[in-house]
Amino acid sequence: MTTEPEVPVDPARAEAPRNAAEPVPRASDFLIVTGMSGAGRSTAANVIEDRGWYIVDNLPPQLLSPMADLAGKVRGSGVTDLRIAAVVDVRARAFHSHVQAGLAALREAGWQPHLIFLDATDEALVRRFESVRRPHPLQGEGRLLDGIQAEREMLRDLRAEAQVVIDTSGLNVHQLGRKLAPLLGAEGGPSLRLALMSFGFKYGVPLDADFVFDLRFLPNPFWVPELKPLTGADAAVSDWVLGQDGAGEFVDRVTDLMVPVTDGYLREGRRYATIAIGCTGGKHRSVAISQSLAARLSTERVATFVVHRDLGRE
Repeated sequence: MTTEPEVPVDPARAEAPRNAAEPVPRASDFLIVTGMSGAGRSTAANVIEDRGWYIVDNLPPQLLSPMADLAGKVRGSGVTDLRIAAVVDVRARAFHSHVQAGLAALREAGWQPHLIFLDATDEALVRRFESVRRPHPLQGEGRLLDGIQAEREMLRDLRAEAQVVIDTSGLNVHQLGRKLAPLLGAEGGPSLRLALMSFGFKYGVPLDADFVFDLRFLPNPFWVPELKPLTGADAAVSDWVLGQDGAGEFVDRVTDLMVPVTDGYLREGRRYATIAIGCTGGKHRSVAISQSLAARLSTERVATFVVHRDLGRE
């Protein structure tokens, strides 16, 4: 997958998408994303994929018809919640006629195709390509601007036919994601996956942790003979840990702290985060508290799961 350069300029220059208030219908979804090279097609592909769509990047327009046939067979096999998107590559002859043939094939197969066109000013595109020191795919032996203008002429009719046009000149990755989100309809599940990871400090702090909390201020069940062979996953240990002074307040405070954090992650389009909860060996206190926090932090938009990194390591 090719990553397209992103160089934001003045956000006031961003064009509002046509029909942006109407999300794409879910029953027969098939998105086709095209537009100017450097306008953010690959970024859009990542956003669409993160929203639960099956995405094919850099698809030659000649393959739209075979893809429509294949998608129709998959849907005919009983898969009713199939949402497919294709990012169409401009580097092909007879681009417009191939796209038109693909759209017709999709309609014949029972899909309702929606064309999203990503555009940007010549100035923005020149700066993006220069920032990554890559030639334009249609530049040939000419100047960078020659390739941009040739592509713009090639795509002029297709741009006019698109249901949605988004000018990305003044948009960064997150802003483009927010513009696309209402066009993609409802998501199939939570927007943020939050990992609660228990660990032992004696084995090192997890490298991928976004937040690290230290539970060594709580008494250690290791020194309680009947609890020592058990783990924080056992009810006896969990009840004992959560019954200690400060344990309940800690869970309450972390829960309150994470509410604005997760809200911010959702606004910024972040999809995954890790909260690391540590004790000495990662066997008792961190395990019990991680499980308690996972239950408290789970919402319709936040899916929590627990990872016990060092459990069983002793």
